[in-house]
Amino acid sequence: MALRGVEFHVEEAPEAIEKASDGSLTLKTTKGVNDGFSHVMFATGRVPNTKNLGLEEIGVKLNNNGAIEVDEYSRASVESIWAVGDVTNRVNLTPVAIMEGGAFAKTVFANQPTKSDYRNIPSAVFTQPPIGTVGLSEQQAIDQYKDIDVYTTSFRPMKATLSGLPDRILMKIIVCATTNKVIGVHMCGDDTPEILQGVAIAVKAGLTKADFDATVGIHPTAAEELVTMRTPTRRIRHSDAHAEIEGMSTASTPGSS
Repeated sequence: MALRGVEFHVEEAPEAIEKASDGSLTLKTTKGVNDGFSHVMFATGRVPNTKNLGLEEIGVKLNNNGAIEVDEYSRASVESIWAVGDVTNRVNLTPVAIMEGGAFAKTVFANQPTKSDYRNIPSAVFTQPPIGTVGLSEQQAIDQYKDIDVYTTSFRPMKATLSGLPDRILMKIIVCATTNKVIGVHMCGDDTPEILQGVAIAVKAGLTKADFDATVGIHPTAAEELVTMRTPTRRIRHSDAHAEIEGMSTASTPGSS
């Protein structure tokens, strides 16, 4: 993104947006002032739109940000009321709301009490380049499993190499050292959402790193790198004072041999 002219301001919080007489916008932050913008997009999340519905008047409990409190079957505090989707502020993604709706339908109309499963939900941010993730982050994996192996690679895909573009792709695989299960996959680069949707099936199914290694890649693709990383970048053990650096699995141009 930086190569495309996007400027990043990190560790900086917005304080005010002011409009000048010529219609331009000025953004004031904790670190100073940035001006001359034609548009400013404020994208820091959403809050449930439950105001003025009278829910609290009939006994429906809301949390501090207005979300409807529900149990693991999506039932609200009033027995006859159920809620799914962003209004419950659990995992605010459209496919998750669909999953919750399906679980609700089975529970209520098919007499099959069904809980929504929030483990290993894949998601993506459709920026340029896009970012995708499924499973645990590295820190979450350490907290939950203690001993993990981390595989990372950063490379220029073939189409960037042939066209002369500077675009790169970053991939990370997190593996439980005890079970060899792949517990997290993270990626940044072109086609990330399409690639991660398929990988999410493997993570959800509990496949191991050995299963990934035994899978034949499709050549030439960027995705084949996910099944060709062999050497951990880091082996993290709970008894270590710090991560042991084992080396890095990298490839400059997967699929370009």
